[in-house]
Amino acid sequence: MNHRFCVAPMMDITDRHERYFLRALTNEAQLYTEMINVNAMLYGNTEKLLKFNQCEHPLGIQLGGSDPSKLGEAALIAESFGYDEINLNIGCPSSKVQKGQFGAVLMKNPSLVSSCIRACIDKVKIPITIKCRIGVDEMDIEQDLDCFIEQIQDSGCKTVVVHARKALLRGLSPKDNRNIPPLNYERVYRLKEKFFNLEIILNGGIKSIEESLKHLKHVDGVMVGRMAYDNPYLLNEVDNKIYDQEKVYRSKGEIIMKIIPYILKEVESGEKIQLLTKHLMGFSKGCKFAKDIRSNLAKIYLSDKPNEVLYKIANQLS
Repeated sequence: MNHRFCVAPMMDITDRHERYFLRALTNEAQLYTEMINVNAMLYGNTEKLLKFNQCEHPLGIQLGGSDPSKLGEAALIAESFGYDEINLNIGCPSSKVQKGQFGAVLMKNPSLVSSCIRACIDKVKIPITIKCRIGVDEMDIEQDLDCFIEQIQDSGCKTVVVHARKALLRGLSPKDNRNIPPLNYERVYRLKEKFFNLEIILNGGIKSIEESLKHLKHVDGVMVGRMAYDNPYLLNEVDNKIYDQEKVYRSKGEIIMKIIPYILKEVESGEKIQLLTKHLMGFSKGCKFAKDIRSNLAKIYLSDKPNEVLYKIANQLS
């Protein structure tokens, strides 16, 4: 498993369609599902929640939960579906997640997090990783974070993704928690210096491949979020600049042409076209036809010839 460059789990964003599209840009980046609640996974439509395209590998699944036995059971199911990694959500600050007693609030209970990790490790052979913050509410980002990470390491977890912000659980929305608490990259760098045997992946506020390369001088990997959605074409450089693969030039239009057959096949199978094409909006960034492209994508569900709309957009982006 190579975590040198990862795309973060993002609710309502990193579904299987988005991940398929991202694979048209990079073969090497580690991708993740949206967070999946273990209760939905165990008692809901498991096949619908977990199905993915084989081209999405390497692919991790992010689970949300705090019951060790349920997480262990969910991990076993995820492994049977062919996922390459299980990531536990210890970083989401939303009030809904807090009520379910998982996400960032779990940083206040490291012994429970350790139990969850061990329960998963006992069930599966694939890696168990976590994604957390540098702290929560009144937690001290020095001593308390070190104590938390030490317990995580003792539980057998070898990879930790750290969002370089505190999570403020009272008074801030999830969106505000992505922007208002200040970024502290230096704290994550120090974490790597102290826990040098752990694989430390830095997350939070990364906006370019160049920024990623600077961080990689201090940590083992980076994880990007909104950058990959708002301006996905930047990922076209990942395999070359991050993984030292041979440079392959692909225009935005060529990438759209590559994924049109997938879109049309999914629509033919009954998927709503807007659930697929919403992920293409970011390709219009910086294009002189951006306004027209976004308008056509937003209204494509009204067209009786969506294939023609898509081919027109591909030509505009070429």
